[in-house]
Amino acid sequence: MKQTTLKVGFAESVTVLAGMIIILGTGVIGFGLSPLVPVLTTIALIILWAKVRGFSWEDIHEGISKGVSNGIIPLVIFLLIGAIISTWIAAGIIPSMMVLGFHMISAQWFVPSVFLVCALIGSSIGSAFTIISTVGIALFGMGLTMGVQPALVAGAVISGAIFGDKMSPLSASTNLASAIAEDDLFDHIRNMMWSTIPAFVLSLILYGILGQGSQHLALGRVETTLSVLNSHFVISWWAALPIVVMMLCAIFKIPAIATLFLNIGIAIGMTFIQTPGMTIKKMAAIIESGYVAHTGNSSVDTLLTRGGINAMLGTIALILLTLSLGGLLMQFGLIQTAMTPLINHLHSDGSMVTAAILSGIGVNVFVGEQYLSVLLPGKAFKRAFNQHGLNNLALSRVLEDGGTVINYLVPWGVAGAFAANTLGVSTLAYLPFCFFSILSPIFSILSGYTGIGLKHTATEPVKAETVID
Repeated sequence: MKQTTLKVGFAESVTVLAGMIIILGTGVIGFGLSPLVPVLTTIALIILWAKVRGFSWEDIHEGISKGVSNGIIPLVIFLLIGAIISTWIAAGIIPSMMVLGFHMISAQWFVPSVFLVCALIGSSIGSAFTIISTVGIALFGMGLTMGVQPALVAGAVISGAIFGDKMSPLSASTNLASAIAEDDLFDHIRNMMWSTIPAFVLSLILYGILGQGSQHLALGRVETTLSVLNSHFVISWWAALPIVVMMLCAIFKIPAIATLFLNIGIAIGMTFIQTPGMTIKKMAAIIESGYVAHTGNSSVDTLLTRGGINAMLGTIALILLTLSLGGLLMQFGLIQTAMTPLINHLHSDGSMVTAAILSGIGVNVFVGEQYLSVLLPGKAFKRAFNQHGLNNLALSRVLEDGGTVINYLVPWGVAGAFAANTLGVSTLAYLPFCFFSILSPIFSILSGYTGIGLKHTATEPVKAETVID
């Protein structure tokens, strides 16, 4: 398609972006709305502005198409995650994880244990989405049974999953940040520890402190839940098989879609073997509409009635709209135009790092897409970092700390919408407890100003103008 020759100025870009934030913030925070309608309203107003400004329908349609095309694979993955949640419950996999967890995890240290378990398994698998939708659901259910504040448990689950995703060599986002900055993957992971380890340790301490006062119930409800789970689900060590398979798939770098299909197939096979009277029609209903628990215990039924492809459709609708909005912003050059003057006026290490962090956060807020929050600031700041004598490792760490971890805190973001829908806790509710995401950029900025852990290059700076592709 023909590329538009219209240009948007800095002041106009900032005005449009500020208006967009006001609409989204007022709708989601002010009126407590689901992000769906505010995002749709913003898209309509952006299109109206574009037409008044002189952009063609071809430009508008191309922006939407490009935006949505970036998210096709994640959207398919979300549908499969809906299926894996329902089939893992039907096969007794998630109930088995809950029973094992009740026997192994101390109630007193439950919240920090949730954070540690999700971080450990996440580092092995390299996918925060997978951790949240499998192990995370089991741990979240345990927390509800123990009477722990749901938002606190959700924050611990998500923080641990993000840590695992960030520090795993199998993570797509970690590989992307390393590739954009053009540095070695394992050097990148080691260098991230300067901000990641302090954020991890402080998060663990905070979860330990808050977790002490969050568990109020005696063992009665736990014992009741254990009895219900043992009576209505097949609890066995075989439930670990899909988790082992998932880790093996990660080690052998099998793509996420193939991994999810394989695990869904294993869960279906286990369900047919274990459940008398299971039919193809019943299994199809579980995959499509989710698992419906009929244990007679309302708490357990509420907890384990979830999953299915249909349950993900609301999230997918929001993600489609968010991707469309992001595509329009990129098509009209609004993000690029707003960033360029900022980059050209940076002089100190601290200001350079801070600006890159804020740019990643800004892309997450404006575009709502995790990978673009790494890609766009990476392209924008790479030359500026090199000119300033900062090593590529400094840039790749900043891209992770300001991009990868923040999307889970944005209600209309791809990751934020997914986590909220999967755990049933709104993004704004768990946000204050998602300590790892909040602390990572803070420690990264401190590194920029103190110089601790900030890598410099011994080569001569490249003399060229800052360019955003």
